[in-house]
Amino acid sequence: MRVFITGGTGLIGRHLIRRLGDRGDQPVVLSRQADKVRREPAMRPVTVVQGDPTIPGPWEAELDGCDAVVNLVGHNIFAQRWDPEVKRKIRDSRVYGTEHVVAAIAKAKVPPKVLVQASAIGYYGPRGDEELTEDSPSGSDFMAVVCREWEEAAHPAEARGVRVARIRIGVVLAREAGALAVMTPIFRWGGAAPIGSGGGLLKPGSGRQWMSWIHIADIVGIVLLALDNPEARGPINGTAPQPVRNADFSKALARVLWRPYVPLGPPDAMLELVLGEVAQVITKGQRVLPTRAQALGYRFEYPELAGALRALFTKPKAPPRPEPIPAAGAHRAHH
Repeated sequence: MRVFITGGTGLIGRHLIRRLGDRGDQPVVLSRQADKVRREPAMRPVTVVQGDPTIPGPWEAELDGCDAVVNLVGHNIFAQRWDPEVKRKIRDSRVYGTEHVVAAIAKAKVPPKVLVQASAIGYYGPRGDEELTEDSPSGSDFMAVVCREWEEAAHPAEARGVRVARIRIGVVLAREAGALAVMTPIFRWGGAAPIGSGGGLLKPGSGRQWMSWIHIADIVGIVLLALDNPEARGPINGTAPQPVRNADFSKALARVLWRPYVPLGPPDAMLELVLGEVAQVITKGQRVLPTRAQALGYRFEYPELAGALRALFTKPKAPPRPEPIPAAGAHRAHH
């Protein structure tokens, strides 16, 4: 299978490329820095195309003849403190990037059969303890509106007969990357504590908000399911089947890092002072269930948090050292 990928140099994209290569598929990666990416050892077997998905260009022709598209493009929501310009980048990178990918599909003489479209669980907005499935309605805050527009930008592909699966991605756990890249150094240095949501702006954080997480291997597995299974279409929640409260996540991470746990953390107001509006993504959270993925038969490698964290932080055992081969004639030296 020839798979055209935007956002292929990000966390999910890099793991996806490796898995596609392992099973004999051919990834085609769109990058704004194609020459730099081509020099990376991991990218040598990959076709790398120069281009920016938020801008139409010659890159669109490379999509012609591909069997599938995985669209992961989007400005990192945690990269900068939000101001009107950053919020515009967050929205436009997702919406315009998707619109141009869909336009390239429309131009293709041999269009792909499937588009796997990234979205996020921010689609649902903050909903407290409510269990959220793919049938739950969208929220009304900034990220919910962005996710809704992001998903809607992919709809025209369906009108052209392309199967579209929209993966609403949760908090992806990967060692030294994503959310854990921020949390791990802090927890190792000062111990673990819940992050915000004590129920009020100034109350100490007690971590009551829900955290819908997923191990990197499983989010890639769900993307592969969406590529391969002809029944995979529409929204699919990319989260583990056992979401946890923020406090329980902090306890589990403290345990695997052998660090102390403190039951009270910084209040929401302090987080908003330090991080700005993006702090609400952390302090509110959602309780999201992967109903559709499980109905399609996906079996999670890491369904519960403790096992996922152990897998990420336990060093693999070194292979046994081979027995030394005796030198020729050594067995006669004792006689």
